[in-house]
Amino acid sequence: MTKPGQNKPFSMIREFHLADWFTLANAACGTSAMFAMMTYLQTADVRHVYFACALVLAAFVFDVLDGRIARWRQKSSAMGLDLDSLADIVSFGVAPAVIAYGCGMQGLYDRIVLTFFVACGVSRLARFNVTAEALSEGGDKVKYFEGTPIPTSLLLVIMMWVAGSQGALGDSLWFGKIVFAGFTLHPIVLLFALSGSLMVSRIRFPKF
Repeated sequence: MTKPGQNKPFSMIREFHLADWFTLANAACGTSAMFAMMTYLQTADVRHVYFACALVLAAFVFDVLDGRIARWRQKSSAMGLDLDSLADIVSFGVAPAVIAYGCGMQGLYDRIVLTFFVACGVSRLARFNVTAEALSEGGDKVKYFEGTPIPTSLLLVIMMWVAGSQGALGDSLWFGKIVFAGFTLHPIVLLFALSGSLMVSRIRFPKF
């Protein structure tokens, strides 16, 4: 006999729309990408770098599909919006930073920049969530973005994929390294600083 409240853990699942499952697939791909990079650090098998980058690309596909499905079925919710943001920060914030770290950006200054990048991504998503209604100008669809969307970090992931294919990982990272006050900075990590800064900028980008 089922007692009252016994099925509460499953009640939330029943509230999920089809688009929410695609959003969860996005988050699952981002998480798997981080595991792939951890395996690379253990084995030095560059194939795991490719796996990690491909999983972030798969996360992007799921991110695109969840929005299209939500509009097609005309079913969305506040929970779906929050779920999308949480998935995006995993797949397009934390996962690219972990990939960069695994590929060799492991100096103290590198880690500071990568942390800044993730913090900018979190801030970008939080700002979007609280301003989405205003940006839609009373319609159902946001007309433009303020700051670059966090999935643009996929460009950085593609860059690391190419670096891996050319053997430019670890001590062979493009642009070398700079040692200042006993700590290391790989100049390539500054692209992550630029990406993060653009995310939190007020520059308007049209949404197509």
